[in-house]
Amino acid sequence: MSENSEFRFGAATGVGSMPGADTREAAKTVTGSLEDFPFLPELPARGPGADMIGRTAGMLVDLYARVEPSGWRFSDRPGRDSRRARSWLGEDLDALEEFTQDYEGPLKVQAVGPWTLAAALELRNGEAALSDAGACRDLAGSLGEGLRLHLDEVRRRIPGARIVLQLDEPSLTSVLRGQVRTASGYRTHGAVDRQVVEAALRDVVGVHADGPVVVHSCAPDVPFALLRRAGAAAVSFDFSLLTERDDDAIGEAVEGGTRLFAGVVASTDVPLSDPAGSVMGVRTLWRRLGLNPGLLAEAVTVTPTCGLAGASPDFARKALAHCVRAARSLAENPE
Repeated sequence: MSENSEFRFGAATGVGSMPGADTREAAKTVTGSLEDFPFLPELPARGPGADMIGRTAGMLVDLYARVEPSGWRFSDRPGRDSRRARSWLGEDLDALEEFTQDYEGPLKVQAVGPWTLAAALELRNGEAALSDAGACRDLAGSLGEGLRLHLDEVRRRIPGARIVLQLDEPSLTSVLRGQVRTASGYRTHGAVDRQVVEAALRDVVGVHADGPVVVHSCAPDVPFALLRRAGAAAVSFDFSLLTERDDDAIGEAVEGGTRLFAGVVASTDVPLSDPAGSVMGVRTLWRRLGLNPGLLAEAVTVTPTCGLAGASPDFARKALAHCVRAARSLAENPE
């Protein structure tokens, strides 16, 4: 998108999921803790349809899914599971709308990206949609249409928000490497050609033409260069999983204007370090890459390492507040 360089991201935000099943409490926590960059909370503890796959399956247009013992599977018509997913998403939007009256600024919403969705959703024969190139194309097209409608709804409810779309792609590296297991568990599906992966991502990213898209993965070996070519304005990742093999790709991303959503704050209940300590690794990376420290606040958004669904409500609040303080430390003391 042409205006990415002008878009003002917030300094800290969350990844997506929150603990518990109280929609209003989650919205209150997120908007209270992250005044400059709130997000639409996801509450998977409510059950099937509130999980990341079911939630996004409920957004699809002209494709339907139901819950089977093995997971989510395509079905011929909308059923109870997809209706429940849409109902919960509506409740989440109601709560967020309540707590963002007159809000103006960046607001993040999340959905599963086309390749993680293809690796998780089952065809009627029980195999992943990933096993069928035509099914993958249909799924990406349906997802794009569903996201258009979802983004329009968020804009209508919170007109002052500048929406950031996050695509969750934790299975992307496994798709590229041919590591997604078949239904039997004895084999793996073949690796998908990188150009095919990139093209589908580019199409879905292009749905959000008037705002930036961030791609999130809390798996190792995030393909930074591929995501940049597909049009991602930012990449969200678990900072602890980086190795020096990622240095060149990260350096190129930062110099090319890609923002880093650095997951540096724990996402489950553990003692938290001081805020400056949480971002020490980011400063170290910057020095190693020879990047200008003055760029740090302009290039990095601080997040938890992953979603907070596995945390206690009290820790989730502390973690989000800690992200804000860590981001402030990074801005005030970039060296």
